Amino acid sequence: MIIYNVTSNVDETIHDKWMAWMMEKHIPKIMETGKFYKIKIVKVLVDEEHGGTTYSVQYFADSREKLEEYYKEHSPELRAESQHLFGDKVLQFRTELEIIKEFKSV
Repeated sequence: MIIYNVTSNVDETIHDKWMAWMMEKHIPKIMETGKFYKIKIVKVLVDEEHGGTTYSVQYFADSREKLEEYYKEHSPELRAESQHLFGDKVLQFRTELEIIKEFKSV
């Protein structure tokens, strides 16, 4: 399994608009692609020296192939929409993670 992680630092001036867009439009659109079986949005608990609030959005895919399909078929349009709406008010970096094993408490 693969986690596609997008970390975003969101400027306070657009925070509420960005969060509403993520919850009501962006994440539902991504779920509709069928490439991910689960998405989590989490707040990074750190005081940013340059301000803003940082979030990690984790997109869980069954395989690397599903992630590659997402990149090819959906990512350019969705990234362009984010850039158009928020410009440099949201700074992002992306990482890909492979789940080796999960441990759970019983």
